[in-house]
Amino acid sequence: MITSAQMRAARALLGVDQRTLAELAGVSLPTIQRMEASEGTVRGVVDTLMKVIAALDGAGIELIGAGQPSRGLGRGVRLKEPA
Repeated sequence: MITSAQMRAARALLGVDQRTLAELAGVSLPTIQRMEASEGTVRGVVDTLMKVIAALDGAGIELIGAGQPSRGLGRGVRLKEPA
């Protein structure tokens, strides 16, 4: 799905704060705060997660899973596997 680190990185790339992401996704600010405070993969109600992912996608963010190639040509970030 999406990790808390991906959410924070996506917000940074968009230059938006948590409140703005919450508004874009149609969810509450505390929901975004809880998601970003979690470790690893974000857990929560699937419908809520899909709203956040759709909002990020609509804003131009491509979420890249571990080991998956990027389908776009835009800029992005990815963590390297530990050596």
